[in-house]
Amino acid sequence: MSLHLQFNLTRADFALNVDLQLPGRGVTALFGPSGCGKTTLLRCIAGLERAAGSLTVNDQLWQDVNYCMPTHERALGYVFQEASLFPHLSVRGNLEYGMKRIGTQQKVATDPIIDLLGIRSLLDRQPDGLSGGERQRVAIARALAVDPKLLLMDEPLAALDLKRKQEILPYLDRLQATLQIPILYVTHSPDEVARLAHYVVVMEEGRVIGSGDLAETLSRLDLPVRLGDEPGVVIESRVGSIEPTWHLTRLDFDGGSVWIRDPGMSVGERARLRILASDVSLAREQPGKSSIQNVLQGRIDGIRHDEQPGLALVRVSMGSTALLARITQRAVAELALQVGDSVWAQVKSVALAR
Repeated sequence: MSLHLQFNLTRADFALNVDLQLPGRGVTALFGPSGCGKTTLLRCIAGLERAAGSLTVNDQLWQDVNYCMPTHERALGYVFQEASLFPHLSVRGNLEYGMKRIGTQQKVATDPIIDLLGIRSLLDRQPDGLSGGERQRVAIARALAVDPKLLLMDEPLAALDLKRKQEILPYLDRLQATLQIPILYVTHSPDEVARLAHYVVVMEEGRVIGSGDLAETLSRLDLPVRLGDEPGVVIESRVGSIEPTWHLTRLDFDGGSVWIRDPGMSVGERARLRILASDVSLAREQPGKSSIQNVLQGRIDGIRHDEQPGLALVRVSMGSTALLARITQRAVAELALQVGDSVWAQVKSVALAR
């Protein structure tokens, strides 16, 4: 399963030039500044905007130079910023309307979708009686009711306040873990990318400047990807042990482990970490007793000047895991750091992304 797209679109105010091969499952985040072409790309995939090029979804041709499948025939679901539910229909009626797109020959089992998104108690209610988070969950369920082969989500949480975002994020976690189809997810939120994405496409001025596995892409030195103001990495881990005396949890990953404040997880449970480059310092020798409890041994495999004068980014690998350290160029010189050197990375802070 895969998604291959190649689009060229030229307007008076904008040009889109994209050639991508994307995974057939999981969340691919389209990331970049406003106006870089993320939503335009989604609209081209949906057939809502016409662009020259080709699009193949799971080996099915949706568009090429001689053919363009109409939007209503494309097996996709589309979730917009606003839920856009039909106000005169109940939640159940909105779901049934979505199902009409695929006709009567194919019945979709909506019960798993309803339970996945936690909307069973809402089925007989009208949209104007729902909270923003509830409306968006219903909109997602309606998009899934058409049995899509591809789900497009255009900043689905942008219209929600922080409380409503926190309400719906666990459902999106469940969604990405359960669905067997690719999800293309447009967002401006670094936290959403760090929490949900498996693959990331970085866009700038209508073109792709980098794409790949989230962890690998964020740790690249040649690609200035920042989720927010600071560079940093995302690491997949599992809970290795819990220290109830100190209210700490140890999270293990290939190459090491870190301790965090106990979030109430169970041993063996998966967790996703986010470590900023500014929270990592480097030492030539193993540090002595210190309030910094997370110390990892690794090897330098890249150094480059940071965009901030006087600073450098250093990439340190431990097994298949990589950290970025943002330190001064003076520190690089005084420690005589070079690619291939063994160093100790002191991690001052770890955030739990999921």
